[in-house]
Amino acid sequence: MQYNTQQKKLPLPEYGRSIQNMVDYALTLEDRAERQKCANTIISIMGNMFPHLRDVPDFTHKLWDHLAIMSDFKLDIDYPYEIIRKDNLSTKPDLIPYPSTKIRYRHYGRTIEVLIKKAIEFPEGDEKDNLVALIANHMKKDYMAWNKDTIDNEKINDDLIELSRGKLQLTDSLLKLMETRLASNRRPKPNNTNHGYSNNQKRYSK
Repeated sequence: MQYNTQQKKLPLPEYGRSIQNMVDYALTLEDRAERQKCANTIISIMGNMFPHLRDVPDFTHKLWDHLAIMSDFKLDIDYPYEIIRKDNLSTKPDLIPYPSTKIRYRHYGRTIEVLIKKAIEFPEGDEKDNLVALIANHMKKDYMAWNKDTIDNEKINDDLIELSRGKLQLTDSLLKLMETRLASNRRPKPNNTNHGYSNNQKRYSK
């Protein structure tokens, strides 16, 4: 008995050794017409293995590419598509550029730094105050997500001053605004279920 570990490695294991044996058999056929017929049959069997992919664009094209790969590009037939080149299999994709911008405090993230820069540009007024209060509350939330400890407004104020280079800080009015915004977010939504009674129930309960 011969184990799979003793046989040659499959180039595409998802098709199994039976399909690979068919491909190997096609390589032994000397008559070109017979090879073509055998290749068409193999493609049909390969397609039936993945019926849920039949509607995927270029599915059939990929099957012929896979046939070429399994034959080590040695199967001399008329391919209905332009087959992938062997040297393209080892080509590495281009590296994706990764942003190299440094983040002062990673637990706040890059978005907070961008918001702080925008807030600095705002003219003094309610709009700027609301934005700074929103930023400070987000800073508290982000800090708690990383440290799991209680945090006071003094720490947030110190970090805000540092990140804004001294151009933003929490005043008493801003601290009150922060609390107001938090309270409005925690306020329960009104219950419109009419205490569990439908209109019909209320009508007949009279």
